[in-house]
Amino acid sequence: MRKLTMAEALREALIEEMTRDPRVFLIGEDLRSGVPFGITKGLAEQFGEDRVLDTPISEAAVIGASLGAAITGMRPVADMHFADFVTCAMDEVVNQIAKVRYMFGGQVDVPMVLRMPTGSVKGAAAHHSQSLEAWFVHIPGLRVVFPSTPADAKGLIKTCIRGLDPVLFFEHKRLYKMSGEVPEEEFLIPLGRADVKREGSDVTVIATGWMVHLALEAADRLSQDGISAEVVDPRCLAPLDKETVFSSVRKTNRVVIVEEAAKTGAFGAQVAAWIAEEVFDHLDAPVCRVAARDVPIPFSPPMEEHVLPQVGDIVAAIRKVLRQ
Repeated sequence: MRKLTMAEALREALIEEMTRDPRVFLIGEDLRSGVPFGITKGLAEQFGEDRVLDTPISEAAVIGASLGAAITGMRPVADMHFADFVTCAMDEVVNQIAKVRYMFGGQVDVPMVLRMPTGSVKGAAAHHSQSLEAWFVHIPGLRVVFPSTPADAKGLIKTCIRGLDPVLFFEHKRLYKMSGEVPEEEFLIPLGRADVKREGSDVTVIATGWMVHLALEAADRLSQDGISAEVVDPRCLAPLDKETVFSSVRKTNRVVIVEEAAKTGAFGAQVAAWIAEEVFDHLDAPVCRVAARDVPIPFSPPMEEHVLPQVGDIVAAIRKVLRQ
């Protein structure tokens, strides 16, 4: 099986879907030049400028135009450049694309994908490094997807583009250059289906995005001491595949939840609540959470590393729940 980076896998998915369906188009800032991650570079020459639309710097306009196109039969893929910038369009996301179908009594669909480059990269600082997934998991009517591998990214975004729902598709910036095996043949990954990245029996580690890879590294380290950690990647945060999560908890009886977002009010807190509600009797220790400190992401790389979860933090959390 060939290997692609996540950026290459996403680009391939966009090309395939634009080739397959003339209703699919891209909209956002600097798409024709490919800035800042190169995924859309050259697509205007391949598909024409009417299907790769460069816009003024207005996230509200990008999402508002995408909504109008979606409810009239098109399939827009909107690009936020950085997920942080969606704050400039919260009315369009929260009060419009999430609610249109409900407010029109199911008479319209909203088949649009909002690509959200998320998370930290060294030195990107407070305005370009946030992890805001939990905000949108809280909003009924939105699908929230967060792949951790090139294959997952390709299979999931193709499913999202073909669907009928508005999707916030989070792409961790540190993963764009990470390579992995991607099938050459056509494939789709259904939404709401988690993936067990590593089987284990002593503890369940639920991790998202870039944190999946840190969790796998932590599991490798602990295996040298005879500790067997199971790593579960939700892939889709809304809807969450609760049954895969609960099944793992019933097997291991201990849980560590790892995410890059600031800890207070993060997605992991909701997962911990569901576990407490549904499978509490299977827990041999309290759920332990590993997340970023509740501060803005610093510009200084050493300070950034101090704020964000590291492999050592995950190892320590696993050892803690195993002692309880």
